[in-house]
Amino acid sequence: MAEETTLLKVLLRQRHMHGYRTFCKEYDRVAKQFDTDLIGKHPSKAQFYRWTSGELLGLPYSDHCRILEKMFPGWTADQLLSPHEDDADSLITPPPRSASHPVPRPVQLPQPARLADVTAVYPSRTEFLHNLTPRDLFDGTREIHITGLSLNVLCQQYSDRSLLDAVEGGTMIRALFLDPDGVNITAREAEEELPPTHLSTLTRLNIEALRRVGNKVSSTAQGRLEIRVYDEPLRYNILVTDQARCVVQPYLPNARGVESPTLVIEKDETTPGLFGTFSQVFDSMWTRAKETP
Repeated sequence: MAEETTLLKVLLRQRHMHGYRTFCKEYDRVAKQFDTDLIGKHPSKAQFYRWTSGELLGLPYSDHCRILEKMFPGWTADQLLSPHEDDADSLITPPPRSASHPVPRPVQLPQPARLADVTAVYPSRTEFLHNLTPRDLFDGTREIHITGLSLNVLCQQYSDRSLLDAVEGGTMIRALFLDPDGVNITAREAEEELPPTHLSTLTRLNIEALRRVGNKVSSTAQGRLEIRVYDEPLRYNILVTDQARCVVQPYLPNARGVESPTLVIEKDETTPGLFGTFSQVFDSMWTRAKETP
């Protein structure tokens, strides 16, 4: 008989937080932002394994439910602690909300009030990906420039097969990672109160995932997938596609990337805006970066 698994366990595994100690650190980090009285009130190890194995007979205390729902925006505690039987390796995203609990919409700016060329603002990456999935972002593009930390949206949420097909079809990809061996990724781990090597290990895995794709491309597609690393203070996650659309997120103190507000910027040839600013930031970082061995 297959081992019972809750949705919580699947989501924790996808975020590399499935160990008890790592979960408790994340619990306390969220509690620090949400309700400081709950710091250190994480479940016992036995409780934690009941949460992930589906052995609970009911929901835990309301404080636990509040923290879980803050850790995984878009999911209710009841959903998180329910059995999960789908493919555990596929990307799991929250379902659309009901009419009484709608998915928060982006702030859509009417044309006269638009700030430069910013066309939408989302409160978090989670809400952004409700509206624009990785397939929406990457399918059919001819050029992808991306930089940030571990680049999960490209390396984990878009399949190797799709990446390989894109490169073979002529798409040029420049992927710029925060150096997993640098001092700035260590500083970020401390800032997010993560275990040492947590982010560097994830980043190495993602770099290797792209390398595997690069090793499979045909001779005619060689050179279309480039990987570099940089070791500078972490400021922005920047994605530029086809020199036409730019998605930007700042890195906030003590907050994971999925919690950061997200700006969508559409290039406007008639009006000076932010597209050129962030496109130039990527280009300058790429020039200073070093190629991976």
